[in-house]
Amino acid sequence: MQYVMLIYHGTSSKEWDALSEEEQKQVYADYGAINKTPGVTPGVPMGLPENATTVRVEGGKTLTTDGPFVGMKEAVGGWFVLEADDLDAAIEVAARVPAARLGGAIEIRPAQTYW
Repeated sequence: MQYVMLIYHGTSSKEWDALSEEEQKQVYADYGAINKTPGVTPGVPMGLPENATTVRVEGGKTLTTDGPFVGMKEAVGGWFVLEADDLDAAIEVAARVPAARLGGAIEIRPAQTYW
């Protein structure tokens, strides 16, 4: 089964800033290892939330807002797709994502095909 893994960063960069240079390098290495995990299709790198543009359509008019404009405390910082036997296997991979231990969270969603 395919799972989409959404990587949420914490509400601030305090956790990241508190890491030593060596610990930061280890975080990058951990993400690299996840990208090499069998069954993982890495997502493309995402820019910072403050550089986002949010689009909504109301009354047939396209409205845009600079920056993230969603009701959440944590910003989506990345994503990847995992082919795994079951949810337990997906949870094991999610627990290895550095953001999960640095104040963020990993949301696991089964992939859906609507067409």
